[in-house]
Amino acid sequence: MAEVNPIPVVVNGAAGKMGKEVIKAVAAAEDMMLVGAVERNPQYLGKDVGEIAGCDPLEVPIVNDLQSILVLATQEKVQGVMVDFTHPDSVYENVRSAIAYGVRPVVGTTGLSTEQIQDLADFAEKASTGALIIPNFSIGMVLLQQAAMEAAKYFDHVEIIELHHNQKADAPSGTAIKTAQMLAAKGKTYNEKQVAETENISGARGGVTAENINLHSVRLPGLIAHQEVIFGAAGQIYTLRHDTTDRSCYMPGVLLAIRQVTQLKSLIYGLEKIL
Repeated sequence: MAEVNPIPVVVNGAAGKMGKEVIKAVAAAEDMMLVGAVERNPQYLGKDVGEIAGCDPLEVPIVNDLQSILVLATQEKVQGVMVDFTHPDSVYENVRSAIAYGVRPVVGTTGLSTEQIQDLADFAEKASTGALIIPNFSIGMVLLQQAAMEAAKYFDHVEIIELHHNQKADAPSGTAIKTAQMLAAKGKTYNEKQVAETENISGARGGVTAENINLHSVRLPGLIAHQEVIFGAAGQIYTLRHDTTDRSCYMPGVLLAIRQVTQLKSLIYGLEKIL
């Protein structure tokens, strides 16, 4: 049997909460090889990323120079993959850099604008390089979104509430935006107004999409990631809710994305597209 070369993986944001989980998952995957760990927090520089992630030493030091690690990833026999869990301020440039070096990005960082995603899609297609932007790697969230799409056939009133830890930098979450976009794809306008509303405190009714879907964001310590999609009609309420209790729930989706992106030559947005 021919030897299968492992997929070289770079983790950007390696010392963050999600980054640590990705490090452990990649290290345990037989078909992957961790070749680099990038983190901009200076307190972690030079340290073994395995020890920072809470597993055995991996002999991979944490660095803060993404481009040098991207070069390293291109020297392997198999095209490398960059997994990005960083910050909305840097993710766009991170992804462009990865594509420019021929490293396929798998992006869990949210906060990219529609225009930025389109620009990255155009860049990836010109470079014939696969890329995945995944607002949420949980299989349960994909199922919730599919159920919401079905419910939208029968309900004309819906609002979305997303709840996250208070260290999340962007609002609303990428998952909530993605859910609203999926509902919008039904081609209908929701929540026909029954009265002229007045907000006594600005933002009390949340953000509103072009299709008139209200999105509400909660940020509190103790939360991880949670979302409710609430449909209403005369005499009934239909609520869909997904709760994350441990970040390990995202890892099957992350590993699937790493394997799938190596087969792509363009950008795909959303986990449901590769299941």
